[in-house]
Amino acid sequence: MKKIIIIGASSGIGFQVAADFAAMGWRVGMAARSLQSMDTLKQQYPGNIQTAYLDVTAEDALRRFGDLIEDIDGMDILLFASGVGFADPELDDAKTTNTLNVNVVGFARILAYAYKYFRDTANVHPGQIAAITSVAGTKAIGIAAAYSASKKFQQRYIDALDHLAHIQHVNIRFTDIRPGFVRTPLLRDDCDYPMIMTVAEAALCVEHAILKQRRIATVDSRWRIVNALWRLIPRPVWNHININLHSKHDS
Repeated sequence: MKKIIIIGASSGIGFQVAADFAAMGWRVGMAARSLQSMDTLKQQYPGNIQTAYLDVTAEDALRRFGDLIEDIDGMDILLFASGVGFADPELDDAKTTNTLNVNVVGFARILAYAYKYFRDTANVHPGQIAAITSVAGTKAIGIAAAYSASKKFQQRYIDALDHLAHIQHVNIRFTDIRPGFVRTPLLRDDCDYPMIMTVAEAALCVEHAILKQRRIATVDSRWRIVNALWRLIPRPVWNHININLHSKHDS
């Protein structure tokens, strides 16, 4: 039985991916700060799902991660789906700190732990580290400075681990999944967002990217086009483009 651990599995894409993999017969380790929704899903798939409380910003996050790996008797794939984001034109210190603690420090600690786990265990069959980053890492977005910068960090950190794996001959595959707007708790219900996807639609794209071991997957094809166009915009022109975001935190 294949085994996947999902960090940030209590809602949104992480929860849907966990449900879908459990339905496919996988052993699924679900971890997040909220247990209620995860335990409800566990009741539907008692033989497939193990849940655990885990706060990626807490000192004991790595111990709890390691315990969950043991609880499901190993790990073939890690999906990091936890995240925090704010529209923050005022550059609020608490929001900045929260965003960086989750999206940078917590992210790097969990991925580094997974890397070392696979370094020490993966032989014939490669391990896989997948993470949901964002198209927001493509360009600097002033209205969400900490968020867009943190997503760029995530993408570069995955690149760095991939480089390290090649240098050290570690059998790991990496998947950087970059969604656009998805109707999750991260977004406000009273706002219209361009090219928005439902959680179910985005989850299918995420699952396809994981199973096909895509190195980089922009979700979906419309955002691949937008991303390509964004990269062509010179910085002086970009600085005059007003991007309006309305968001709240999700972790």
